[in-house]
Amino acid sequence: MKLLATTAFALALASSAQADTTITYALWGSPAEGAVWTKIATAFEVLHPDIKVNVEVADWDSYWEKLKVQVAGGTPPDVFAMDAPLFADWQSRNVLLDLKPYIDKDPAILDGVYPITLKAYNTGTGIFGLPRDFQTIVLYYNKDMFDAAGLAYPTDAWTYDDLRATAKKLTLDKNGDGTTDQWGFWDGGYDMEPFWGALVWAYGGDVVDPAAGKTLIASPEATAAFQLFDDMWLTDKSLPTEQQLAQFGYDGFLSGVSAMGMSGHWSVPEYSQVTFHWDVAPLPLGPKGRATSVNSAGFVVAKDSKNPDAAWEFVKYAFSDAGQTELAKIGLAIPVRKSVAESPAYLDQATKIDHSLFVKALDYAHLKPVFKGYEEWSSAVGDALNTVWSGENSLQDGLAAAVADGDLALAKNK
Repeated sequence: MKLLATTAFALALASSAQADTTITYALWGSPAEGAVWTKIATAFEVLHPDIKVNVEVADWDSYWEKLKVQVAGGTPPDVFAMDAPLFADWQSRNVLLDLKPYIDKDPAILDGVYPITLKAYNTGTGIFGLPRDFQTIVLYYNKDMFDAAGLAYPTDAWTYDDLRATAKKLTLDKNGDGTTDQWGFWDGGYDMEPFWGALVWAYGGDVVDPAAGKTLIASPEATAAFQLFDDMWLTDKSLPTEQQLAQFGYDGFLSGVSAMGMSGHWSVPEYSQVTFHWDVAPLPLGPKGRATSVNSAGFVVAKDSKNPDAAWEFVKYAFSDAGQTELAKIGLAIPVRKSVAESPAYLDQATKIDHSLFVKALDYAHLKPVFKGYEEWSSAVGDALNTVWSGENSLQDGLAAAVADGDLALAKNK
């Protein structure tokens, strides 16, 4: 026993002596995500025994608050997670390391990565980040509700008119008390990503032109798209209001009170815990075809990192097939490497749905906008649109307000 203890102590000392460089990787997420990243870090340390990686995970709000304080104080994490639409704000502060010199020495690192996921981080003057994983949006549907109503499941031939008609049929007063207790569809209506951005694109419109400082959602095509949303919410009443949903939870589909909803792969682990049967389908077709959004979380390295070379080695490993394979096991997102996203590591998950549907959606995906001031612009537009869904404003007045407030936010962030 004494010999074993002495040997273990010697190995611990040796390991400690070897790890003469320590870096920190910070991210938002759950404790379960943090545990997977700790496993990835441990695997990296086996290959790089001279580098120790501390993983720090926090919820979304706490993560960004802490990060701002750390960066302002000159003590940022060496590597930290980035939400692509917010990337331009951070890059404009001159706090991110240009990774292009590293990539130029090892250009093969980008081979086999879905090209659209790289666009957000390439500024033309440098590459200040790499995508970690990505999200596309699909249609989720409650099979039990469809079965009870005797309705066929959504298919890839569905149009948005089919979505509206079916949502109306699935909006019910099940107990006959005069109050709706099942809705055909659910969406928050605030952020463009789950629904209305894809809807606008499918109708032939566009969302924003940051370079021109223009919010574009009041064009005839976009207005027609929003009219469908307005009709579903306020005429058909096939979406629950915020007040109606409050008693059930934040997500109408998850709560089992809405028959359909649109979301990314991030919902799969949570939805896998429900008691009803559900599945996924492509987003419906609009007058100009099918569209969805693609967004990514990424890696960035702090410009003030004391160990940029070590930080890059960790990013490179996490970006590799080995790191991406471990990441796929979380089940929250899609790996950016084709070799992993099109392999059993991602496709054969415990939740038995067609995971390839999220990858195939790249064929008709539009990049979620990435520009300086995105968060302020998104909030301004979302607040104005909420006045429509709450009934305070007409669709026309709400869209006009969204354009005016959005353009103001764009002008402030030029």
